[in-house]
Amino acid sequence: MRAVVKDGIGVFNPQGFLDGNNSPVLLTIDDIKATEQLKVDMILISLKKVIFFNKNGLDIFVKLLINLRSKMHIIIGFCDYDQKKYRAIMKFYEKDINFSLFRTQKIASLFASTNRADAHTVLVYNDDASQRSTMAIELFDHGHNPVIAQNKRDFEEKKQNKDAYFAIVEDTFLGLFGHKVASRVSGNAVIYTVSNYLDAEISDNFNLTYHMNSLNVGFRLFIIDAYKVVSMNIHAFNFFAKLSSAAAEYNATICFVGLTFEKTPEKFKEDLEDSGIMFFDNMDDILKDKELLEELGAGGSTAVKHKRTINKVIVNELPRFIDATVSTIEMMTNATANKEAASIDQLHIPDTENKLASSIGFYGDMDGMVILVFPKEIAKKTCEILIGEETDDEEAILDALAELVNIIGGRVKSLLGEYKVSVDITLPRTYNNLDSLLEMIQGKKGVQVDLNFDNDKFIFFLTR
Repeated sequence: MRAVVKDGIGVFNPQGFLDGNNSPVLLTIDDIKATEQLKVDMILISLKKVIFFNKNGLDIFVKLLINLRSKMHIIIGFCDYDQKKYRAIMKFYEKDINFSLFRTQKIASLFASTNRADAHTVLVYNDDASQRSTMAIELFDHGHNPVIAQNKRDFEEKKQNKDAYFAIVEDTFLGLFGHKVASRVSGNAVIYTVSNYLDAEISDNFNLTYHMNSLNVGFRLFIIDAYKVVSMNIHAFNFFAKLSSAAAEYNATICFVGLTFEKTPEKFKEDLEDSGIMFFDNMDDILKDKELLEELGAGGSTAVKHKRTINKVIVNELPRFIDATVSTIEMMTNATANKEAASIDQLHIPDTENKLASSIGFYGDMDGMVILVFPKEIAKKTCEILIGEETDDEEAILDALAELVNIIGGRVKSLLGEYKVSVDITLPRTYNNLDSLLEMIQGKKGVQVDLNFDNDKFIFFLTR
């Protein structure tokens, strides 16, 4: 069987039954080797003509695809299935799913780097909030305009207007993209997911530039989800020890969760603890303990030691940052923005009461970060469309605020890309206490723009 290539996606089309007996015949190692020569963004297996499959059959395909991903650094997974097949796959793999699922090839094409030319409005829904955010970010990265449904009822209502959307993304799951260590944010903790046997490859798979920019943005707690790690060797040990030493310069904390030492020398744990890394049995032991979160750094910030001055390159791109911010908030609030003042200095917030803030980093052809300071009323208005209803729950507003800033970051990236400036973005860090923000940003100079949205004051700050 050979892969059919279209729009940067290679698709295998098996037929009939996928089980432990048939799968090795339908897709062979030779078929996979032939695929290694293709210039594609994704390799997917279509389930359109598959009558029946079981986990044994899928496991054989998944193993071949994962080996392919490690060589080609591409997206792998399955496509062309109905809801019943999707639920079966999710049940088979539960939380151990490390490949992607696209309901149709049309949906898959939205996430392929080759197809960045045409921008489309896309409706997005997944029961999992982190999946919704991840899809939104990826779609923005590819130049599209995602409309996010926050719950099933909201999705069913929006779906009625099918003509408004190029595609409706449902029953879709984004697994590990490429070969990098997956990351997500819970509250103000960055969570990295690692698995299997950790060796020297961790230094290649871990996006250190992203990590350092997350530190620069203000993140101070990094959790390594190691439930699926079998063991590690001395090379992985040295990598994490160095990561901890670098974090110490920012007063940041690194924690391992779920890592057992049945097949790893106990001395590794002792030495990693000596380097400042902490160990927990369960994720909830950290995330549901607000006092511990505060103590570990997720509730506060420390000033960045490595101060960098804003440069001409960033100032020249300022209009694009402002355009992306203003247009997004105007769309969300149905209010018109007016610029009141602009200056190059340290961040100045005349009144920190009843304010929320968020920061997001960018890096690539240029690097730095954007800080947005919202009055709570603007934050509520802006986030109402993302939450799906009015709320005074500050935690919910902060979560939606993070999603909003993701959207702005994606728009900035898209606008810069039109002018041949390539950047990537970090996940956003939120602040309900501006003292923590001011402490983190202490001594940094940048461009501050004061905006007015129907008499509500709003601060935009661009720095490095």
